[in-house]
Amino acid sequence: MNEYEINAQTLAIIPISDNKSKVIEVNGDYIINLSSLKIVDESCRFFGSSYEGRFCGTKKLTGITHKSPIIVEESKKIIFFPTKSPRRSTCAWLSFNNIVDYEGDGQDVLIRFSCGKILKLHTSYTIIDNQVLRSTRLESVLARRIDKFSKSI
Repeated sequence: MNEYEINAQTLAIIPISDNKSKVIEVNGDYIINLSSLKIVDESCRFFGSSYEGRFCGTKKLTGITHKSPIIVEESKKIIFFPTKSPRRSTCAWLSFNNIVDYEGDGQDVLIRFSCGKILKLHTSYTIIDNQVLRSTRLESVLARRIDKFSKSI
């Protein structure tokens, strides 16, 4: 496949090479002929922004400037976070909304998704835990702003 839009069923985007990624969804996996960052950027554009726009939005809302989680789509509150610097070709992106638990064994992290799937990533528990906490903060700030805005109408 040569294109893909992140949706509520997307669990993870795992880089295979510089221009190829594996997308893991609730009901299947797909090989996409795009880098993980390109998939994220194209998905943001599909929903009316860009990766850079979403990155700037996260920075404005939370002050986070490195390995920032981003809101891919606002109405469904789809938030993804990178496992490394997004500019690195080895960066995977995970769906914050679909993670229910994660645990590390010192070298790898097992991530459990709400659908029951488990993903093993070669990264540290601390990195995933920090990214989940950052995503939680982004989600919280967004929810408060939406609530405040809806009460002012």
